[in-house]
Amino acid sequence: MHPGFSVIFLTTLIGAGQGLFLALYAADVAQALRLIELSGDRAFFAFGSLIALVFTGAGAIASLFHLGHPERAWRAMAMWRTSWLSREGIALPLFMLLVLLYGLAHWFAWPVARAIGAAATVLCFALFICTGMIYACIKFLQEWASPLTVINYTVLGSASGFTLATAFAALAADNLVAPYGIAAIALTLLGLATRSASLLRNGRIKRKSTMQSATGIHHPRIVQKSMGFMGGSYNTREFFHGRSKGFLRSIKWVFLALAFVAPLLLLGLGVGLGKPGAASASLLCMAFVVQYAGLIAERWFFFAQSNHPQNLYYQAIS
Repeated sequence: MHPGFSVIFLTTLIGAGQGLFLALYAADVAQALRLIELSGDRAFFAFGSLIALVFTGAGAIASLFHLGHPERAWRAMAMWRTSWLSREGIALPLFMLLVLLYGLAHWFAWPVARAIGAAATVLCFALFICTGMIYACIKFLQEWASPLTVINYTVLGSASGFTLATAFAALAADNLVAPYGIAAIALTLLGLATRSASLLRNGRIKRKSTMQSATGIHHPRIVQKSMGFMGGSYNTREFFHGRSKGFLRSIKWVFLALAFVAPLLLLGLGVGLGKPGAASASLLCMAFVVQYAGLIAERWFFFAQSNHPQNLYYQAIS
């Protein structure tokens, strides 16, 4: 498939926002259970919610750029009974609304803050499922049609969000740096495991569609010499990325290094410095920036690796 950068930014930005909110609510619950003591919690949760809202809002805006008629985007919600895309279109603004209310509830010390946070948490996971299922439900794209797709969207979004929360805590809540950092490291390691599992699975896929099944000719060796026209078309542009197998391999190693290995090292150094300070905050901010860049490469690879069966008909121009 041809990767669309609007969708890449949509999924990575809202994933980071969702993960950050989960980190905030986890600290809120821990404080209610007296597991941690947090001074200045009103501002911490309010500004943290604002940052989560900025990320999810930026993702929602990015999603409009792959629509032919953005003014008709509201119509995408009409098919919620059968479409995961419609369900995502409903879950995202509802989640953003609850995050806004959660931040306001903390800022104005409303007693319903944690109840709002609980509802937002449910919507957060529902949004992860909707986003992942948009791709996992497409059975003929075998690289996507797996529970690992939903798992990776959830784990990678949570990992980037907790890394962002660790950087935010280094600036606003020193005593949360260690627990957030440990959680970010654990989620990043889990993301490395689940994403590696999907890479191994996709590398061993036995194709359901072949040149023989596509043409009805059962000769063991079929080579296409022409696809019937001399130039490209919508099909050749939108369903194939146009990159070489060597380029795909290089992107795979790039995203594994940037999304997992480098953030783990930076998180370990930032948390391991002990008392948070400028050096620790810089390392933790760098960890998020590097990891986010890696997730952009990972999401590009996710789309590019999927092999649409229609490409069996467009392997050569002349």
